[in-house]
Amino acid sequence: MPLGPGKIGVDRQRTGFGEMVRMLLRYKAWANDLVFAAVREIPTEEAYKPRPTTFGSIVQTLDHVHVIDDIFCHHLRGERHSYIARTAGEPRSLSDLHDRVRATDQWYIGTFDGYTEDDLEAAVDFQFLGGERGSMSRGEIALHVVNHCSYHRGFVGDMLKQVPYDWPANDLTVFLRDHSRG
Repeated sequence: MPLGPGKIGVDRQRTGFGEMVRMLLRYKAWANDLVFAAVREIPTEEAYKPRPTTFGSIVQTLDHVHVIDDIFCHHLRGERHSYIARTAGEPRSLSDLHDRVRATDQWYIGTFDGYTEDDLEAAVDFQFLGGERGSMSRGEIALHVVNHCSYHRGFVGDMLKQVPYDWPANDLTVFLRDHSRG
């Protein structure tokens, strides 16, 4: 669901936790689209080029973010996932990865649009990849996936600068400015 001016989908008169979560999930989807548009503009070999970074390349970093998002989707649905690592392994095509990221972003937006404030407080018990037990509220999970994505988007931005490539500003302030209801 593309977002244009005035399409933030959040009632600015209500600033409860749920409204904030819904806005941040939309921000995440918008920023993800900017990232993938930027990566499509660089030479393919630069997107997959090994770099001295935690996940090895731009595409592998984006894949890691998607894997974690998908793991928490499974947790929220009360389903087991099949991941054994924090990346999918072999690098996916950029197009396939972007399709998966968009679908996951839309799942989060649609799911959290249906939650009430009380629903956001519901505990979700899960198991980390390393086997430890965890428990977070639905709202905490949403904040985690937004924060986790923002954190790694910074790594991607740094790697894009190494290409060199200057990508557009993707800060929350820019999103709010461009998508405010006015």
